[in-house]
Amino acid sequence: MSLIDREQGTVAVPPVPPARRRSPGPTVADVVRAVTAGPLPVRITGYDGSAVGPADAGITLAICSERGLSYLLTAPGDLGMARAYVSGDLALAGVHPGDPYEALRVLKDELRLRPPSLAEGLALVRGLGWERLRPPPPPPQEAVARWRRVVSGLRHSRSRDSCAVSHHYDVSNAFYEQVLGTSMTYTCALFRAPDDTLERAQAAKYDLVAGKLALRPGMRLLDVGCGWGGMVRHAAREYGVRAVGVTLSRAQADWARAAIAREGLGSLAEVRHLDYRDAPVGPFDAISSIGLTEHIGVRNYPGYFGALRRRLRPGGRLLNHCITRADNRAPHRSGVFIDRYVFPDGELAGPGRLIGEIHDAGLEVRHEENLRGHYALTLAAWCRNLVAHWDTCVAEVGAGTARVWGLYMAGSRLAFERNGIQLHQVLATRNGPGGTDDYPLRPDWTP
Repeated sequence: MSLIDREQGTVAVPPVPPARRRSPGPTVADVVRAVTAGPLPVRITGYDGSAVGPADAGITLAICSERGLSYLLTAPGDLGMARAYVSGDLALAGVHPGDPYEALRVLKDELRLRPPSLAEGLALVRGLGWERLRPPPPPPQEAVARWRRVVSGLRHSRSRDSCAVSHHYDVSNAFYEQVLGTSMTYTCALFRAPDDTLERAQAAKYDLVAGKLALRPGMRLLDVGCGWGGMVRHAAREYGVRAVGVTLSRAQADWARAAIAREGLGSLAEVRHLDYRDAPVGPFDAISSIGLTEHIGVRNYPGYFGALRRRLRPGGRLLNHCITRADNRAPHRSGVFIDRYVFPDGELAGPGRLIGEIHDAGLEVRHEENLRGHYALTLAAWCRNLVAHWDTCVAEVGAGTARVWGLYMAGSRLAFERNGIQLHQVLATRNGPGGTDDYPLRPDWTP
């Protein structure tokens, strides 16, 4: 039977045959009680028929199989929960799998975990059976552990970066069309009002980037990490700019080329399947980097910003748009769920580190702003699209991958709202000899 209730859009909890109960020995409810403290904010049910938590809770978490319990026991924390959820061995009722935001909020705010005592832990393991501590194979959506990725090359080598980008972006163009909408833009939008449509907000983001770069007809723009060519096409269509984009995803490049041809922009716009390190040398009047910095590695910042500087003409402008940590003390590497299921090898720095590296590369920062709240609104819109097109998305990529995206986007929305992560746009110039530049005394764009 399907775990998806198509009428309600929630995960239905399958009935548990009484014969499957483990007796004697601890129940799933016993395990939950051993690792939590205080009242539970949700109902938790087990494959053995046990349950704990308020019967009238708005959200129910169902551990549907022994494999699901083994996932939770052998990889405590986010990774075990993700494995069980993605595989379908952990089900949520009360929220749609395309947008489990409310469940994540409740669990983060109200669930109190505690480590069991040594005696409790040994008693549980003996009662459940030591086989419960043998990790089941992870779901196919999971990337291998960091230490095993060395077979693809050293961290942030060209070959390994190509594998990481493919893991995330080559899921399915048809899937992305359903989630991202007609703009086919997978970066933070700019909302003039909370009720703006996603398409209007994405166009506003591109206009803001174009304004900061002072794009004019006939100028040359390089867009690194161009995705499906949204900025390239917007700059060519709306500003008469000769734009070239580069992306490590072949699927993105193919889609972007088809869109350029479909829109009749071939004389101005071009997208190439290239590493940013192999981008055309220019010189360019302007460079945009919208959502690439997260993938290059913090230790590669000097080489990255140096490569962009060399491609700018003196007086040219660079706009770097990327997710950051909220401060400069946070670890650069992402958490285990994001690393295994979303962005392998992704790294984030604090805004101070980012600005410092741009300066140290020989560029001058002219303007910076944080669009954190805008990314929360963007993610909420993407989740609404996933909910609205859930059946189509599941048919395209499978239920497990669709669950990954719902979980990842809802969790990221919560992180942006709580100031766990931020989104910064940094505008910089390459000055000429003696510090000469043509930057105006005051910004020449509309904030």
